[in-house]
Amino acid sequence: MQEIRLSNKTNKLELDPYSYQLQDVESPELFREMFPYTETPKIAFNYRRVPENMPEDIFITDTTFRDGQQSRAPYTMEQMVHIYKLLHELGGPNGMIRQTEFFVYSEKDRKALEKCMELGYEFPEITTWIRANKKDFEMVKSIGVKETGVLVSCSDYHIFHKMGLTRKQALDKYLGIVSDCIEAGLRPRCHFEDITRADFYGFVVPFANRLMEMSEQSGVPIKIRACDTMGFGVPYPGASLPRSVSGIIYGLQHYSGVPSEMLEWHGHNDFYKGVVNATTAWMYGASAVNCSLLGIGERTGNVPLEAMVFEYASLRGHLNGMNTKVITEIAEYISKETGYEIPPMTPFVGENFNLTRAGIHADGMLKNHEIYNIFDTDTLLDRPPKVSVNSTSGIAGVGYWINQYRKKKGLEPVDKKSPLVRRVYDWVQEQYDEGRITIISDAELTRQTELAMEAE
Repeated sequence: MQEIRLSNKTNKLELDPYSYQLQDVESPELFREMFPYTETPKIAFNYRRVPENMPEDIFITDTTFRDGQQSRAPYTMEQMVHIYKLLHELGGPNGMIRQTEFFVYSEKDRKALEKCMELGYEFPEITTWIRANKKDFEMVKSIGVKETGVLVSCSDYHIFHKMGLTRKQALDKYLGIVSDCIEAGLRPRCHFEDITRADFYGFVVPFANRLMEMSEQSGVPIKIRACDTMGFGVPYPGASLPRSVSGIIYGLQHYSGVPSEMLEWHGHNDFYKGVVNATTAWMYGASAVNCSLLGIGERTGNVPLEAMVFEYASLRGHLNGMNTKVITEIAEYISKETGYEIPPMTPFVGENFNLTRAGIHADGMLKNHEIYNIFDTDTLLDRPPKVSVNSTSGIAGVGYWINQYRKKKGLEPVDKKSPLVRRVYDWVQEQYDEGRITIISDAELTRQTELAMEAE
């Protein structure tokens, strides 16, 4: 029976011609036309576009201590506590980094969680990710955590091939787990694993409908995290489900009534779409995007948290209290204290992200930083733009490097035509004339600059 109702979002009468019910199929729906496995995955279009619906309140959640630890050596307890403090400082007083999640399987993780809770920060709120059983629920509750993640895999790849269940069996199991979580006095956060390969109308929507019914009956908010586990999501308008990010977010809101504040996107970067998919989720109705610091995570990684800081500022025109200079401090800490090597070209945090090598670029930097620097990286990230000196840097590149050195020493800048710059430049040219092929190190340039200054 068709139903006409007044939407509290659009304030218009809307016709819902169909109420989606669980489709308990006998064989798994693997969408082989999109995911042939022996070929590149396909992106299909049906040209159905859904309206943008960006929430008033959008924010970031963090998985550095959960997903971020699954692809690297585990952090020590001391490192986790220090990074948590930095997340608090980065997120600012308005809690832009709203939550962070911890494992609680090991004694080390539990101690780190307890130490972080003792700090008494409102943000990021500490949550957990646990195995779906009553023992773990009770353990988390005893620690004082109020929300926990629960894995509820949604695609037939997982339901049939990993768990060996039917859709109805999986649905019943998941609902029982969520009920146990609520009974234990916790807020459930349901991780809809592999949603971008799931039967959206045959399983995802009916499952979300049941969760929203449970939430209404219990009075306990139930959060849905839409997990693009394999990075198959696409941001393109008119793309078909199950790969359409906008379609997933719109569908969960329109067909299942999931409020924006209970809707979260968790993406991976397998096809280089992690950041744009997260932004798309924001734009179409999800309040939260789940990220990890430096993008460290399973396989190609999660959505980099620092990227979404700047996405937020780009979309809203302000940082809402976030302290972006802490991003540099975080990157330096993780690199130095844990031995993690940040690829040098990584935006915002890589050693070379605001470094130029070409001489013509260095000449532009000497005249005006805006010509070749993406924004005032000195002010926002405590990272002044740099140049590297090599065979193509020219006298402008050498001059720029020398002036950055003199600025650190509290000395006045010099013109690129000055004798000081000429002396160092001539030394650089001699190196390459003699067959050198590597860049000139900062230590070498420091030595030659100091010798040239002494000779003046």
